[in-house]
Amino acid sequence: MTRAPLTAIVLAAGLALAASAHAQNLPDLVTTDVLRVCADPGNMPFSERKGDGFENRIAEIVADELKVKLRYYWLTQGPGFVRNTLGTGLCDVIVGSAFGSELVQSTNPYYRSTYVLVSRHGSFDGLTGLDDPRLKGKPIGVIVGTPPVERMGAVGLVPTMKPYSPYQFDPARQYQTVTAEIVADVTSGKLDAAVLWGPAAGWLAKQAGGLDLVPLLREPDRPPLAYRIAMGVRHGENEWKRVLNNALRKRRAEIEAVLRDYAVPLLDEEESRLLPADAKP
Repeated sequence: MTRAPLTAIVLAAGLALAASAHAQNLPDLVTTDVLRVCADPGNMPFSERKGDGFENRIAEIVADELKVKLRYYWLTQGPGFVRNTLGTGLCDVIVGSAFGSELVQSTNPYYRSTYVLVSRHGSFDGLTGLDDPRLKGKPIGVIVGTPPVERMGAVGLVPTMKPYSPYQFDPARQYQTVTAEIVADVTSGKLDAAVLWGPAAGWLAKQAGGLDLVPLLREPDRPPLAYRIAMGVRHGENEWKRVLNNALRKRRAEIEAVLRDYAVPLLDEEESRLLPADAKP
C-alpha cells in the first residue's frame, strides 16, 4: 500500500483540527442558511407581520448582507417572549433588544435613543427636563411600569400623572396600542404632555403632526431614560454574535437611514445629544 507523504498527513490533520475547532465555535442551534428572526406581529413602528416596521427593514438588510433568506417566528411581546422564542430554538435573533439585557447576549449596539416628552407644538418652548415647573399640575400620560414613572415621582408630577396600563387588565392592549392612544390624547388636548419611548413616539408624532418631542437627556440615570439598542442572541453563541456584529458594521449607513425614515431620535455615542440629521454614520 502506498503511503501518503508526511506533509499531506500533517496538512490533513491540521485541516481536520481547524474544522473541528471552527465547529466548536459555531452556535449549536443557529440555522446557517436562513435568518430566523423572533418578532412581534403587531408592534409598529418596530415590527409587523406585513414587514412594515423598521426592525423588519433592518432584518432585511442583515439577511441581505449574510446572503440568506429571512424567516420570522411571530409572538406577541410580553412575559416569556425570550424564553418562548430564542429559548426554544425556533429563531436565532431578536432585532431590537436593550443592550446588556440579562435574558440575552447582546451584539454591539446599532442605535441609541431616549425617552421623550411629547406635547402640542409650542406648549413648552425651552423645556429641557421633567423638573420644569410648567409641568406641575398638568395631566401627563405615561405607561405603567416604564422607567420615567420613578423620575416623575421624584419631581412631583405624580398627583396629575395619567397612567396607562397595556397588560395588567386587558391582554389586547399591547404596548404600541397604548402608546398610540396616549399620543392621540396629547393631540386632542386630553393630555398636556406624555413621556414615551422615543422610537415609538417619534413615528407616531410624525404621523399626527403638530407635536414637539423633547429628548430627556438631563435626567439622573437611575433609572436610565436613554438606552443602547442591540440585537439579542442566545448566551454562549459568540461566533453568531460576531457574524451579526460584522453585518451591522458593514451596513451601518443603511440601518441609520431606516431609523431616520421612522423618525427615531438618535443619540451620539455618549448619549448626551441628538445626532444632527446630516450626521455621518
